[in-house]
Amino acid sequence: MGRISESVKVLLIINILFFVGTMSLGMKAYDLFALHYPQNENFEYWQLVTHMFMHGGVGHIFLNMFMLYMFGSHLEFSLGRQKFLFLYFSAGFGAAALQLLFIYIGYQNAYQTILETGATPEQIQNTLTMITSSGRYYPMEGVSTEIIGELYTNYVSTMVGASGAIFGVLAAFAVLYPNLPLFLMFIPVPIKAKYLIGAYFALNVYSAITGTSIAGPSNTAYWAHIGGAVFGFFIMWYWKKNSFNKNRWY
Repeated sequence: MGRISESVKVLLIINILFFVGTMSLGMKAYDLFALHYPQNENFEYWQLVTHMFMHGGVGHIFLNMFMLYMFGSHLEFSLGRQKFLFLYFSAGFGAAALQLLFIYIGYQNAYQTILETGATPEQIQNTLTMITSSGRYYPMEGVSTEIIGELYTNYVSTMVGASGAIFGVLAAFAVLYPNLPLFLMFIPVPIKAKYLIGAYFALNVYSAITGTSIAGPSNTAYWAHIGGAVFGFFIMWYWKKNSFNKNRWY
């Protein structure tokens, strides 16, 4: 562990303050600052930023902040503050965009299926409102419980955490220092950054496609991880290819 860079220090502090505030406010904090599906009445535009500083528990924030500390400072010292922050937030926004895209697809598929049964948009919205207020599903004529559940699950989906931005940092680190040996706890064999981070990315791709959680809990936003990593990878690849002497990074 080396010294911590200035931007990483500030990001750590903001995330910790948000987490402490979340524990004080409870669900009200998630209503205000977690990223909701845009069709949901709780959606606000500021959530595109604030969700990156929200976390679902001690384990969630610890892992994200640990990876930010371990990899973020190296990037900032190499890139400078402005480029590092641009990469960090771009990856966070990219993560949110990809996750919302898949939520949108799931919501619209269920919505269109219900419309085809003869239900009106007003009836669908009333059903969603009743489910939200009561906590139980209401039947709709000709519509299976599974379809109503899919519609409602996507409608109330929320996204919290710095994971998308962190995956952007990890991907950028692998581009910048591909052959740097890294160590995993309890495994005394060094693994090159491009292989270790690449394997972690592959696990998330597998989980996103199959729905099988391997690298996190069942409610992990795997598409957000993928989106953040893709943005971080291509931003760093472009900078390395066009703005730096590539021999410097090996």
